[in-house]
Amino acid sequence: MAVNLKPPRNEDLHPVAGGELGFAEAGIRKANRRDLMLMRFAPGTRIAGVFTQNSFAAAPVQMCRQHLAARAELRGLVVNAGNANCGTGEAGLRAARVTCEAAAKLVGCTPEEILPFSTGVILEPLPVERIEAALPDCVASLGADCWADAATAIMTTDTVPKGASVQSTIDGRTVTVTGIAKGVGMLQPNMATMLAFVATDAAVSRPVLDRLVREVADASFNRVTVDGDTSTNDSFVLIATGRAAGAEITSAESAAYSALRDAVVAVAAPLAQALARDGEGATKFITVRVEGGRDEAEVLRVARSIANSPLVKTAFFASDPNLGRLLMAIGNAGVTDLDTAGVNLWLGDVQVIDHGERAASYREEDGARVMQPEEIIVRVVLGRGNASTAVWTCDYSYDYVKINAEYRT
Repeated sequence: MAVNLKPPRNEDLHPVAGGELGFAEAGIRKANRRDLMLMRFAPGTRIAGVFTQNSFAAAPVQMCRQHLAARAELRGLVVNAGNANCGTGEAGLRAARVTCEAAAKLVGCTPEEILPFSTGVILEPLPVERIEAALPDCVASLGADCWADAATAIMTTDTVPKGASVQSTIDGRTVTVTGIAKGVGMLQPNMATMLAFVATDAAVSRPVLDRLVREVADASFNRVTVDGDTSTNDSFVLIATGRAAGAEITSAESAAYSALRDAVVAVAAPLAQALARDGEGATKFITVRVEGGRDEAEVLRVARSIANSPLVKTAFFASDPNLGRLLMAIGNAGVTDLDTAGVNLWLGDVQVIDHGERAASYREEDGARVMQPEEIIVRVVLGRGNASTAVWTCDYSYDYVKINAEYRT
């Protein structure tokens, strides 16, 4: 079960002016479950995205990159669950193209104004004819106030749909930001995420939107990991319909940009954390904070080394304060000139390492106590600079192995 994560309700997620969502049961992999989602946007909508850096980028990722490079404005996107359309060669690209063509006819635009997304099993042909047949049902269910329902249509091994929403006042006007995401395994994004779709009614120029999506990804989705594996289909797109009153944001140096960035991060960060909270088989949600590094890259390496270590993650599952595993992970981070005598480490409110050694005040029973809660904070201070960061992760339980062993059955 997900760690302290409740499914969103439609009324919890603000509609975004200029955007509608619809969903359907296409039977792509399993019958009688939502597995197809369509988002339709008003003319003039701009979209920016970041995608997986995995060399085996899936066919829909390749097509998204092409369409975003060719068009300044787009009208819709289609997401299917159950099949990743990855490792499928030219046939996979044709299937992605047919998906765009079918959606374009229903939305009333060109295929190049549609972005396709897929998630699920890799190396299997996409049954695109099922998508074509079910898209009219998506159109029939289109609505502005059904973000939570739509979130259920993009799930794979997720146990809880994921959504977040805020409203903020920018230059005296109300701006809405709402988003949904999916992903619980094969999860360590790198300039992307599993699948995440965040929309705002703010008016933003395309160059500024391109910068914003990258900054938001770095502050949210690029700070979460479940198992250290970067998916072939990772995608995060930021949609700006421009329907809110007010001037277009054309400068990343403006106060309006900073306010919008804060609002989008306020949606993206909880979505990113939700991925770890719902990590496959997760029983604990862990925040790894690393401080006192020389630069951002250094503290991120250390945080990820801890968060991705199977030995550390299984110790958290067992509530076992195995301090040696934490030291091992810090030492394996690739900080070659690290002075270990300057390293301090806390589990929750208990200092366990003092200047590279077991803290004199540390007691095993204190360590066991702070390993029990469902949410745990690991704090590392390297003592060599001012850079800091945080990474969110979860533990490894028996169920993680079971879920992945049975993924295709």
